[in-house]
Amino acid sequence: MAEPPLDLDAVQAFLRIAELGSFTRAAEAMGTTQAAVSLKLKRLEERLGCRLVERTPRYVQLSARGAAFLQRARELLDANDRALAVFAGARQRLTIGISDHVAGPELPALIARMNTQDPQLSIEIRIGSSGDLLQSFDRRELDTVIVRQHAGRDDGEVLTEEKFGWFAAPGWRRLAHEPLPVATMAEPCGVRAMASQLLDAAGVPWIEVFVGGGVRAVAAAVMAGLGIAALAPRMLPFGAVDVGAKLGLPDLPRLPVLLHTRAKDGRPRDALAALSAAFRSAVKG
Repeated sequence: MAEPPLDLDAVQAFLRIAELGSFTRAAEAMGTTQAAVSLKLKRLEERLGCRLVERTPRYVQLSARGAAFLQRARELLDANDRALAVFAGARQRLTIGISDHVAGPELPALIARMNTQDPQLSIEIRIGSSGDLLQSFDRRELDTVIVRQHAGRDDGEVLTEEKFGWFAAPGWRRLAHEPLPVATMAEPCGVRAMASQLLDAAGVPWIEVFVGGGVRAVAAAVMAGLGIAALAPRMLPFGAVDVGAKLGLPDLPRLPVLLHTRAKDGRPRDALAALSAAFRSAVKG
C-alpha cells in the first residue's frame, strides 16, 4: 500500500517555524494560531516518524533530521507553486516602501524568499525616509509602507517596537571640551530629529560630522571612528559599542515600526503577514 502524501500545510508550517525561529511568528505569518501551527508540526513529525524541531522554553531550533529535511521541504512547496501557476492568471503586483531605518541587512533575503514562495506575486521594494514614503502611500504610488512613526500620523498597525542606542566604534574616545561628533541621516529623518532634540534638551553640545544618504553610510562612518550615531543595534556591524551611558547621553526611546497598507486580502496580504512576522523576529533577535 502506498504511503499517503505529505500535508503541504504542515510542510509550510515547518518552513515558517524554521525560517522565523518561533511558533508565534510562524502563526502570525500564516494567519493562524500557535496551537494550530504546533498541531500541524506534530502531525508532520508523526507522518515522518522523527522529531524535526527541538523545543525549549527559551528557543526553537531544528533537529538534525529537521535540518536535513529543510531543503527538501522548500523544493516540495516550490514544485507545488509551479504546478498551480500553470492554471493561475497574470501575476499580481505589490509595491512596498520600507524606511531606511527599518530595512535591516536581512531584507534582501526576506524579499528573495517571498518571491520564491509565491511566483504569482511580483514584489517591488522602494527604500526611503518615512516621511517621503508616507507621502507616496497617500498618493497611492505605493500599496504598502513599513516605516517609523512619523510626526502628525497616528494611523497604521504597530508591527513591533525597536530599541535604539548611541553607538560608536570599539575604542572610540570623545575628545575633551569638543562638541559631540554625530553621524546622521540627511533630512527629513525622524530619528535624526529625535536625536537632535534629545541632545539639545539635555544641554549636550554636538556637531554633525557626517551626513549620510542612508543608514549603511551612517553605520560605516561610525565604524570608521568619525563619531557616534543613534541607531538600532541590528543596523550596525558586530563590535559596535553603545556609549550612551558612559557619556551620560539621554536615553533613546523604543521606536515603533508601523505598517500602512491597502492590501486587505489574497496573495498580497499573505505576503505582508509573512514579511511582518519576519520583521518582528529580526527586531526581537
